[in-house]
Amino acid sequence: MPSRYRAHLINSLSGFKSANLVGTIDKTGQTNVAIVSSVVHLGASPALVGFIMRPTTVERHTLENIQQTKQYTINQVNEDFWQAAHQTSAKYDKNECEFEKTGLTKSFITDHKAPFVAESHLKYSLELQEIVPISANNTLLIIGEITNIICDDSAIGEDGYIDIESLNTIAISGLDSYHTTQRLSRLNYAKPIK
Repeated sequence: MPSRYRAHLINSLSGFKSANLVGTIDKTGQTNVAIVSSVVHLGASPALVGFIMRPTTVERHTLENIQQTKQYTINQVNEDFWQAAHQTSAKYDKNECEFEKTGLTKSFITDHKAPFVAESHLKYSLELQEIVPISANNTLLIIGEITNIICDDSAIGEDGYIDIESLNTIAISGLDSYHTTQRLSRLNYAKPIK
């Protein structure tokens, strides 16, 4: 298949994926923000999240920054800034700030170097735990432990469930298609007799 056709076809197979911006900073203070659609929950205790980094056949500023500082943020994309979030996928030079180029706002918290995306309603900081090479396609699984969560209290239920739909969080399908969602329902914890 032609390469772009194959990329669109195979990327569409997995269906809806979360849209997130990874915020990083290098040792000189240069910030970076990049959209990813491969964030995955790895465990609650410890609180681990992973995402896939594409092959390092070209410069990967996000990876370089994470390796230097061991810190990064994950910021869910919502309806207010999805187009700016998509623009972060452009190939900017290392010395160009994606925040400035896309109109996104960086924010910081005490004791964490990496920038958050101020426009995001659900974001969290992470400490790098492990980088796992995937030899089948030369990608990397970046694993981080969540250190801080920033979210509107009104979106967090009494049982800890985060109503991401109330935050206007969006989803991605394929490489470049963005979607809003509509919840069908929440179901009870499944048991064999129930």
